[in-house]
Amino acid sequence: MFKNIVLATDGSDHANRAVPVAAELATLAGGNVTVIHVREHDLTRGQLWELETEDEANAIVKRAVDEIKKAGAATDGEVIRTAYGKVAEALVDAARDRKADAIVLGSRGLSDLAGLVLGSVAHKVIHLSDKTVVVAR
Repeated sequence: MFKNIVLATDGSDHANRAVPVAAELATLAGGNVTVIHVREHDLTRGQLWELETEDEANAIVKRAVDEIKKAGAATDGEVIRTAYGKVAEALVDAARDRKADAIVLGSRGLSDLAGLVLGSVAHKVIHLSDKTVVVAR
């Protein structure tokens, strides 16, 4: 059923709880997990500001990929970039582009006040995606 899974991660504790969930779903279905980390950037006063380094983003993906491999599931990973505040849209687009059967993500991420004001990424993904969305708590 879930042969092609997209796992969204930002390295937070909640996102880390989603890793074994995605691994188990893939293992049961004989499927693959594509780990996606969205690296945000902001444009302020004509300057492009990266909110994290490329190395930090790659390390987040590597940790999740390594854990999924240890669980025995097929996996690969990718860092994608998007404008600040557009993470949910980027995840939904990535899942669509990869023909995912499901998106797995944590219930909360790294956002704090912005998440309360704008709504969580998980909430937005649930509303924007036509795929099955599994939210790990």
